[in-house]
Amino acid sequence: MTTATPPTTTTTTPHRPPPPHHHYYPPTHSSSSASFKGCCCCLFLLFSFIALLIIALLLIILLAVKPKKPSFDLQSVTVQYVGITPSPITTPSVTTASVSLNIRLLFTAANDNKVGIKYGESRFSVMYRGIPLGRGNVAAFYQPAHSVKQVAVNIGVDRFNLLQADAANLLRDASLNDRVEFRIFGDVGAKIRILGITSPGVQVSVDCLIVISPRKQALTYKQCGVDGLSV
Repeated sequence: MTTATPPTTTTTTPHRPPPPHHHYYPPTHSSSSASFKGCCCCLFLLFSFIALLIIALLLIILLAVKPKKPSFDLQSVTVQYVGITPSPITTPSVTTASVSLNIRLLFTAANDNKVGIKYGESRFSVMYRGIPLGRGNVAAFYQPAHSVKQVAVNIGVDRFNLLQADAANLLRDASLNDRVEFRIFGDVGAKIRILGITSPGVQVSVDCLIVISPRKQALTYKQCGVDGLSV
């Protein structure tokens, strides 16, 4: 009797597809950074060129215009009133005096340049033997090229009290000598305007010594200096 052999079962391994092939792409960060740096360098060079061009144009204009320092001189002093009186409380041990003063200063601003000058607000002070008594202001103004402008300043002192030695000096100068010295000084700021561009400020200093006669109510002497130069 023949025994049947069972059929042989063959196990088939399923087919697996090969793993996908990954492509490598290099990062783009370095290229973007290089492009950004290149643009920055180009902009920097462009702005530098524009700045140098503007400076060159300004230098050419300055050489062509040849700006001069503005002239601001004190022409006249008008004494409107001066009053010097001893105070009622004056005693042998205490000497006091008061001074009242109204004067008018007339300045002449001359612009010999080919361009205009812009003056800022200026202040002038009056002093007696180093003691400030009062001040006057000049409003800002613009002066065209090749022009002369007169500027008036009023300075008023209302019963300013002086004590001891200063009062004694004032009374002696007024009553015995009829000669009272005052100092008037101030700084004038000016700027030159070229094609709408304002130059750095230039200071013009005015320092004057005036002598007033209380009896005559008039000016007897005047000596002024502008930037240390006697005029």
